[in-house]
Amino acid sequence: QGQLAESGGGLVQAGGSLRLSCAASGRTFSNYAMGWFRQAPGKEREFVAGISWSGRSADYAGSVKGRFTISRDNAKITVYLQMNSLKPEDTAVYYCAAGTRGSVYTNYAYYDYWGQGTQVTVSS
Repeated sequence: QGQLAESGGGLVQAGGSLRLSCAASGRTFSNYAMGWFRQAPGKEREFVAGISWSGRSADYAGSVKGRFTISRDNAKITVYLQMNSLKPEDTAVYYCAAGTRGSVYTNYAYYDYWGQGTQVTVSS
């Protein structure tokens, strides 16, 4: 049974940076596409960024493009989300997800494994 564990969330001022990590275990996640989603109170879960199993393809939500960067280290079976120029509207619980199809999908239904989430709070 595969497990994903996020870390790196916290409280930061607007304009600041955070780096989220997602450590995978229990399965060969190096063959899986990985994604980050977020959910703010009262809102639906939304796609933030995704990366293919090889790391050659990545996709971003329009609201974070140019500010966030997703990367992966298959040797460490870890995925990262570097978040720069954070805004108060980035405040949410951020979830790591893994999809067996290998390609990046923006729809959360294509992801099979999920972490517990890590809180990111950006103050104005």
